[in-house]
Amino acid sequence: QWQLVESGGGLVQPGGSLKLSCAASGFPFDYFQIGWFRQAPGKEREGVSCIASVGGRTKYADSVKGRFTISRDDANNTVYLQMNSLQPEDTAVYYCAADSSGSWCAQYAMDYWGKGTLVTVSS
Repeated sequence: QWQLVESGGGLVQPGGSLKLSCAASGFPFDYFQIGWFRQAPGKEREGVSCIASVGGRTKYADSVKGRFTISRDDANNTVYLQMNSLQPEDTAVYYCAADSSGSWCAQYAMDYWGKGTLVTVSS
């Protein structure tokens, strides 16, 4: 059975860092683009970052460019999101999702979703 499990969320002060992990199982991870999304209280879910299945190509939302870095470890079926210089506006539940269609992590096209991990940025 497929599964995506996020971890690494928590409370951090503004300017701090966190590294999220997304562990996958039950599907051919290597063939999937993996995306990170987030949903802040009272807001719609938005795309944060995406990484290609091969070649290492990545994309980022403008709001996180230069601060967040996505990476993947196919040997361990895991994708990471390193988040630096965190700000209160980064507070959200962060989800990872897997895309087999090549849509470059369009939300409507994601095949599998994790349950999310909460990131709170506050002093």
